[in-house]
Amino acid sequence: MRWLIAGARGQLGVDLQRVLAARPEAEVHAFGSADLDITDRAAIERALADLRPEVVVNCAAFTAVDRAEAEPERAYAVNAAGPALLAAAVARTGAKLVQLSTDYVFAGTAAEPYSVSATPDPQSVYGQTKLAGERAVRELAPALAYVVRTSWVYGAHGNNFVKTMLRLEGSRDTLSVVDDQTGSPTWTVDLAGRLVDLVLSGQPAGTYHCRGGGSTTWCRFAQAIFTEVGADPARVRPIRTVDYPTPAPRPAYSVLSDGEWAAAGLPPMRPWRQALAAAFAADRVAYQPAVSS
Repeated sequence: MRWLIAGARGQLGVDLQRVLAARPEAEVHAFGSADLDITDRAAIERALADLRPEVVVNCAAFTAVDRAEAEPERAYAVNAAGPALLAAAVARTGAKLVQLSTDYVFAGTAAEPYSVSATPDPQSVYGQTKLAGERAVRELAPALAYVVRTSWVYGAHGNNFVKTMLRLEGSRDTLSVVDDQTGSPTWTVDLAGRLVDLVLSGQPAGTYHCRGGGSTTWCRFAQAIFTEVGADPARVRPIRTVDYPTPAPRPAYSVLSDGEWAAAGLPPMRPWRQALAAAFAADRVAYQPAVSS
């Protein structure tokens, strides 16, 4: 099976390549944003015509949540217009499309995990543009596209919360992290494996939720990261969201329900705490605390 990965230099794209490399039957064509700009219609059409992929996975995204507030046009181009171009292209070729989305499409005011059918209500430009991308993909390639919402993604490559906490652990005696935002951390290796499982499962196109098992707060997540490197988790102190204002509002509760995923017979994601330990065990070099000067 021929796979085309857009956004292949990011944290999920790199790990998706590694997961597919373990499958001899997979022929993988991986493109970073410099190699394949998903906002360039002609470039997309050339790539699909030349390579004839059977599966296109879009890992490209504008994920700088706060910067999106100041650069909405750029965020929209990458998160909405680009996926629309990909969807239109696969609709002509018949390839399957996997479009990654986010828990930020929801308002974050729920008291229980958001189901696939819950009404989106994004509060940030990032969430709004990702929702626009979802809708474009479903409209243009309804029988071919998997929209996969996930949350709090981290991996050994690129920038993410885990890397930030490790950098701060090496440079500060204590740090304050919000303890009233709840979500599900998701390791890119686990996510990549489940994306492959979904494509190969024969399940119909549609929207799916795939995230690390269980839930936690950013503060407890940070404390677990400290624990993994032998640092005192008590150095991470809880604060409230109101004490740490940001340009883009964050959802207070954005846990995605995995009920529909399980009902489809797809393999479950392991608990987030187990996944974090596995991530550190798999790549100790990438997850080293920064050494303060």
